[in-house]
Amino acid sequence: MRALVVGCGYVGLALGAELAKRGHEVVGLRRTAASQSELKAAGIRLLLADITKPEYLAKCDPAYDWVANCVASSGGGPEEYRAVYLQGTRNLLAWLSAAPPKKFVYTSSTSVYAQTDGSVVTETSPAEPAVETAKTLLETERVLLAAAHGSSFPAVILRVAGIYGPGRGHWLKQYLKGEATIEGAGDRVLNMIHRDDVVGAILAALDRGRPGEIYNAVDDEPVRQRDLFQWLAGRLRRPLPVSSPVEENASSKRGLTSKRVSNDKIKVELGHRFKHPTFREGLEAELGSFLTTEHPERRSRNQRDRWF
Repeated sequence: MRALVVGCGYVGLALGAELAKRGHEVVGLRRTAASQSELKAAGIRLLLADITKPEYLAKCDPAYDWVANCVASSGGGPEEYRAVYLQGTRNLLAWLSAAPPKKFVYTSSTSVYAQTDGSVVTETSPAEPAVETAKTLLETERVLLAAAHGSSFPAVILRVAGIYGPGRGHWLKQYLKGEATIEGAGDRVLNMIHRDDVVGAILAALDRGRPGEIYNAVDDEPVRQRDLFQWLAGRLRRPLPVSSPVEENASSKRGLTSKRVSNDKIKVELGHRFKHPTFREGLEAELGSFLTTEHPERRSRNQRDRWF
């Protein structure tokens, strides 16, 4: 296959490397030539373009078998979300319409589910986000689903949970830095997925995903915040974080939701099997790296500080 990875960042670079490893021709679209050596080392050819500017795309060849849109907003607010996700996706659709791919996978987010009662959430559950950024992600999904149903554009939606993995993980980083707090009683349910399992989910969607369908990409075990920190505290022999009022965390751009996102559909329909079925398996390797920092002579300073 000739594959295009839009946004070769944390997930996209790993996806492109895996595609290249499997023998596919891989092109990685980035806005800048920074870290071009990373792409080359992974077997990915750089395509320099900005999906928020259609004139950039118009100069590029749109002929690809597979397209995976893994762009990230770089922590931006509502305006950047609309530019990167919504308008960027519209621009990609217009550009690819001349030669539609066999499959187009868009990585959305489980933040579109706004449930706060800890209930089980499936792909058919209401998606009624309260925060603007998640509303933009949902609007982008609707644009793609309309294209899939109206003009047979082969779009597949992956709603991805909180990503962690090598060098990344919000809750682990906060805990290791001593900055984590337990929100209220710690009953809020968190949904996570390891970076390598995101890559696996995208590959499954490219290969077997049904156009016009939505799949949740999340591991097998949603976990209460307190239970996650208790596991970390026991594993590292450190104290639990202190508690803080829930209101102190209410400004999160993703909103304070609490739900148990189901991954049954992606496992049953696409046959996806997780390398890290729960946070325990996924975090163990990173904790192993962290524990060796107790002996500084074993690692360089850069390696010791990579989680901070």
